[in-house]
Amino acid sequence: MIQIPTNPGLQITYAVGRSVATGHAAITPIGTRRLADLVRRGMRVTIAFTDATRACPDALLVGAMLHELEAHGVAPDDITLICATGLHRPSTIAERRAKLGASIAARYRIIDHEALNEAQLVDLGILEGIPLVVNRHCLDTDLLLATGVVEPHQYAGYSGGAKTVVIGCGGEPTIAATHGPAMLDQAGTRLGAIEGNPFQQFVRAAGARIGLAYVANALLHEDGSLIAAHAGTPAAVHEALVAQARSIYEVEVAQPAHLAIAGVPEPKAANLYQASRAATYLALAHHTPLLPGAPIILPAAIPEGAGSGTGEQRFFEILAAATSPAALLAELRRSGFPAGAQRAYILAQVLVRHPVIIVGADDPALVRACHLHAAADLAEGLALAESLARAAFGRPAPDLLTLLVVPHALLTLPRLKP
Repeated sequence: MIQIPTNPGLQITYAVGRSVATGHAAITPIGTRRLADLVRRGMRVTIAFTDATRACPDALLVGAMLHELEAHGVAPDDITLICATGLHRPSTIAERRAKLGASIAARYRIIDHEALNEAQLVDLGILEGIPLVVNRHCLDTDLLLATGVVEPHQYAGYSGGAKTVVIGCGGEPTIAATHGPAMLDQAGTRLGAIEGNPFQQFVRAAGARIGLAYVANALLHEDGSLIAAHAGTPAAVHEALVAQARSIYEVEVAQPAHLAIAGVPEPKAANLYQASRAATYLALAHHTPLLPGAPIILPAAIPEGAGSGTGEQRFFEILAAATSPAALLAELRRSGFPAGAQRAYILAQVLVRHPVIIVGADDPALVRACHLHAAADLAEGLALAESLARAAFGRPAPDLLTLLVVPHALLTLPRLKP
């Protein structure tokens, strides 16, 4: 829990997800399809797993798949594990060991997806108006499997299902089209929405065209412990876990907030590209409890700066080059933007409404270059946020301001109570 410095001018409200019993380290089958029904001796298998930006228990999920495959005669040399990096940086050996366990990392062939490497990609044509380009290892195989974690997602509503393959192993044309203004400005493309969400509809249709047969997905507590893990067809697994996730992550807040603190968990606190999600999730959520103009505090050291992947660097370059968030929005809507820059586009939508304060950043100058405020510690950040809020709302001391604290802003969707 975030420790708030004593301040008599603030009335504090906490938004936390519902607590549920910790699950067992076992995967529950969903539907009638079993992995054993799909496997035959001597077949080639590709398993797409999440990269270091996702807190997914891949050691459990991939490990269970590998056990089943080998039990039915699939040799380790016929199995390829592909890290679904999207446009993020390549994985490190240490990350692979942490993700999969040392024994899996040492025994199996592991490759990184390269969204910009044309030699690694296959063009499957246009699907629902979007170019579908995917890593060839997802196609040059007899059986394609994937892992994933079901959690709130800015565009897909909830992540998981086929997204690890379609986006995580997608080529730049697919990532650019699904993360461009034509998609992101649609009303249905929003946090927490599944029904009527064109992003989610494309992901499911694309997963089917690519041939994703079976997934294992997890649902996690705020502390990273397992709530549930299901396996089966992508849509069936996704729907079952989303229904459970909504009952845990979506919470009502009784009154609107003048300022907020949004907690950023590891691994998202590693860089600004990922950490900024906490502000956008809170500010752009349907029925957000934030009042227009409310400052948002993000405690995040962001030791990797903006991030070192292609997408992260595009995010930083576009933000830093802009004269203002409003000017950036107008320019990006007029000219479009490359894949990766969508995070700049989304963050700019927040910044025109809310000041964002990064607390404890290793490089405050980088934060300020991106049109955000920087504070050394939470006390300094809170004092700055209170000053900005009192000026924005015309509420001088000793008038009380409502402070909304969301300890885990990526796994909590606060909704203002009707």
